[in-house]
Amino acid sequence: MPQISLPDGSVREFESPVHGAAVAESISRNLLKNAVAARVNGELWDLTREIDSDATVEIVTRDSADGVELLRHDAAHVLAEAVKELWPETQVTIGPAIENGFYYDFAREEAFTEDDLAVIEERMKAIVERDETIERELWDRDEAVQFFRDMGEEYKAEIIADIPSDEPITLYRQGDFIDLCRGPHLPSTGKLGKAFKLTHVSGAYWRGDANNEMLQRVYGTAWPNEKALRKYLHMLEEAEKRDHRRLGRVMDLFHFQEEAPGAVFWHPNGWTLFQTLIGFMREQQNAAGYREINTPEVVDRSLWEASGHWQSFGEHMYTTETVDGRHYAIKPMNCPGHVQVFKQGITSYRDLPYRVAEFGKCHRYEPSGALHGMMRVRAFTQDDAHIFCTLDQITSESIAVCNLILSIYRSFGFDDVRIKFADRPEVRVGEDAVWDQAEAALLKALEDAELEYTHNPGEGAFYGPKLEFVLRDAIGRDWQCGTLQVDLNMPGRLGAHYIGEDGEKHVPVMLHRAIFGSLERFIGILIEHHAGNLPLWLAPLQVKVLTITSDADDFARSVVERLRKAGIRAEADLRNEKISYKVREHSVSKVPVLFAVGQREVEVDSVAIRRLGSKRQTVLPVEEAIANLKEEIDSKAGAPS
Repeated sequence: MPQISLPDGSVREFESPVHGAAVAESISRNLLKNAVAARVNGELWDLTREIDSDATVEIVTRDSADGVELLRHDAAHVLAEAVKELWPETQVTIGPAIENGFYYDFAREEAFTEDDLAVIEERMKAIVERDETIERELWDRDEAVQFFRDMGEEYKAEIIADIPSDEPITLYRQGDFIDLCRGPHLPSTGKLGKAFKLTHVSGAYWRGDANNEMLQRVYGTAWPNEKALRKYLHMLEEAEKRDHRRLGRVMDLFHFQEEAPGAVFWHPNGWTLFQTLIGFMREQQNAAGYREINTPEVVDRSLWEASGHWQSFGEHMYTTETVDGRHYAIKPMNCPGHVQVFKQGITSYRDLPYRVAEFGKCHRYEPSGALHGMMRVRAFTQDDAHIFCTLDQITSESIAVCNLILSIYRSFGFDDVRIKFADRPEVRVGEDAVWDQAEAALLKALEDAELEYTHNPGEGAFYGPKLEFVLRDAIGRDWQCGTLQVDLNMPGRLGAHYIGEDGEKHVPVMLHRAIFGSLERFIGILIEHHAGNLPLWLAPLQVKVLTITSDADDFARSVVERLRKAGIRAEADLRNEKISYKVREHSVSKVPVLFAVGQREVEVDSVAIRRLGSKRQTVLPVEEAIANLKEEIDSKAGAPS
């Protein structure tokens, strides 16, 4: 007679072993209708799996986070079943749920086409309509390996053969399709529903190893209902329109080329934007008590070994050997260099906190397939800062960092910022007592600053807990940018110390702080968030002065000169083109303000003003128009997204 404890504290007794579906039905038929799994003593189980002893049970519904992930996992299995029915010679490999969707990797000689995706999707819907029961089976390892080899599924047999001997082999059967999986799964394919869509195909190496065979990866997305699916597909359409790579070309900001994969070639407009961001950050940091430094990009390997980066990060570092036999690495991060600056001279506790910042160029090797415009690069600039302080100063410094980060994000139009608190991982350095103090200090900072946060258990760095700052953009996507990390490890490894009030040497705490994270990636996020319509203060070219007739050429030049004297970035377009053509061209290239000038404007020293995204035109005296723009730029006002 198992006793089932429910989340509301109630307990239900059953006369015999019971499965999750029966528990759900005992609560309400509506709950059973929406149930997709059960969490039994903290572990996700199939609804059909029997519970034969006392347990704590929570029913997982399709619209919960766990439920959505389960739907996506099952969608991957239905995808594999559909492909096997359509092309039996295809081998199936792996198919997990991922953020916003799922994929499955297939070994097939002929390439999948866009037309194939439509055919597969229809077969998936047919499998859902068949409402096939999904059954969990425990198998002997050798029998499972032989079973899949006999089917010609060599990849699946290889996976099973590599599973540790102490782990059970569970297969799930739905109709005539059977696949290796830990589970859990839905009770039947009908529970999946039809709120899914196949999106695209890409290549993927078997087990992620470039030395292995190339497979075909079919991606899809799945949601609890049609409304959520439509919302997501609309977001994808918006994301395509906002793609920073396309807008980067339209706005003439940057380009990439094969000779330097993962590195940005900045054009004048893009470099102006880049320097505007640095100038703004420099101004904010100086006001907050940071001192800017610069450290070498190429450093002897011994420093990276001492810091621990060589052991944990070596495969991502670019290295070189000089003719005298010395081994160097191009820096993947700035922190060891900042410790070297801190170590120069004798530091007293009275000198703490000691804040240093750098716009440091870093290089990290990323696989070619992982590169994605400016969102994933190999060469990037970090707005890195490090605060050396005592344990007692962690909270006050953390509050200041949090306030600085949120203030800066607001200046760029990011008002929806989520904070995640990540505590100690299983593998870590340092004593638990020190971790206790560091975690408590970070939490106190969040509480004192009255900031909401979510807990990300076990996801701290190996050297200390951290805060992650996640921006939500205009179309609902999340971007993790800023971090604040408490480092209890590196200063001691690199011999940093200060003289305490007791006259003894003490190892400082090192707070790692980034706000943009990578300037390249942050610019990509900015472009997509604003769909290229950057706030006036950020726009590389702020005003374009367009002539209506050639008689206004000299006046247009004088207006540009007056704008530039006011610190406004401006150019003239004196081409012999219709004004409507000029307006359209510069609107497409996202110039935020257009001044049109003709003979009438020349006579009264005025300009006809059109703002990006508006069909309205206003006429103002030149000096008033410039003063208005100057005020807007100085206020660093955001722009509509």
